[in-house]
Amino acid sequence: MKIYLDNNATTRVVPEVLDAMIPFLTERFGNPSSFHSFGSDIMENIEKARKNIAELIGADAEEIIFTSGGTESDNTALIGAVEINPLKPGLVTSRIEHPAVLETAEYLAGKRHPVAFSEVNSDGTLNMDSFENCISEQTGLVSIMMANNETGVVMQVKEAARKAHEAGALFHTDAVQAMGKVTVDVKSMGIDMLSLSAHKFHGPKGVGALYIRKGIAIPPLMLGGHQEKGMRAGTYNVPGIIGLGKAAELAAEHLSDKSGGTGLLLDKLEKGILDNCPGAVVAGANTERLPNTATVMFKGVESEAVMTMLDIEGVCVSSGSACSTGEQTPSYVLSSMGIDPVDANTAIRFSLSRYTTSREIDYVMEILPPIIEKLRKISPYAY
Repeated sequence: MKIYLDNNATTRVVPEVLDAMIPFLTERFGNPSSFHSFGSDIMENIEKARKNIAELIGADAEEIIFTSGGTESDNTALIGAVEINPLKPGLVTSRIEHPAVLETAEYLAGKRHPVAFSEVNSDGTLNMDSFENCISEQTGLVSIMMANNETGVVMQVKEAARKAHEAGALFHTDAVQAMGKVTVDVKSMGIDMLSLSAHKFHGPKGVGALYIRKGIAIPPLMLGGHQEKGMRAGTYNVPGIIGLGKAAELAAEHLSDKSGGTGLLLDKLEKGILDNCPGAVVAGANTERLPNTATVMFKGVESEAVMTMLDIEGVCVSSGSACSTGEQTPSYVLSSMGIDPVDANTAIRFSLSRYTTSREIDYVMEILPPIIEKLRKISPYAY
């Protein structure tokens, strides 16, 4: 029996998405850029997928550019936007962004673009005082993630976008983790560019999209073809795009279901942990979070040991640490929240999907408390 609670890392491709993709892997294998009808007819399906994505985020279809995923979308937005206005070459972002944003920011800094990193509060939300102090007359782009991939904390995107616009800057958000979990409306939220990735909401890996508001012209990151109006060269990943479109359609249907299934299961899991595992603390517990994500610190117990023992029992989770050659480096996200490195190294992330069941949560709560108790008895750390 395998219980998968690492859905922020990736999700399974659901049957409806796979069924939609298969014809484009088999009999409908034409290149949509071809002149003949065997290929060009496929473009209708691509445009339907584009429309599904646009509807999921409240955009127009022509504002959607297909990419290989969130990383490419982030790179395209950040590298392109700071080149638009030579008087505004600067970037402002936060310290808890995904590496696809942070490493791109460091790259831009190396190219002499002014780059500033806003601090966050102890609950993981954006520190607005620090954020406003980072913005200057040179700021051309602000990039703040919609929800953090480790803690699930939802960021103040609408307010940050307003501050960016007041300074004459564009606003981008990495919405990779938020997609399909919370309602997104790019127009009402003031978002100029948005990145998303199919495999985070039950679509295939290797495909994503970038929303670019009409009227914004950024240079392409990839050259060599006319695809996507010259914004993204390369042969279309047709099966992936079809899968992304279907996943977007299903995500919209899920968001319209107000039963709150995933959130109720997360509440059940958190309550079970806090009631039965003394010393457990949920990161960002008192602020808005994604309805599927809980990062729990089991103080006094190293996360690697907890993950290993859960894995033996068939439960898949992730940690708040990066393990390399036997050494643990505390999560930079938790560290940015002011969490002690020793406590940060006890963090386990549980991330559910809409296919997680109550029975699976019950099983986790059967095996988790004894694991924590056993490890605490042999741990050199107090809690």
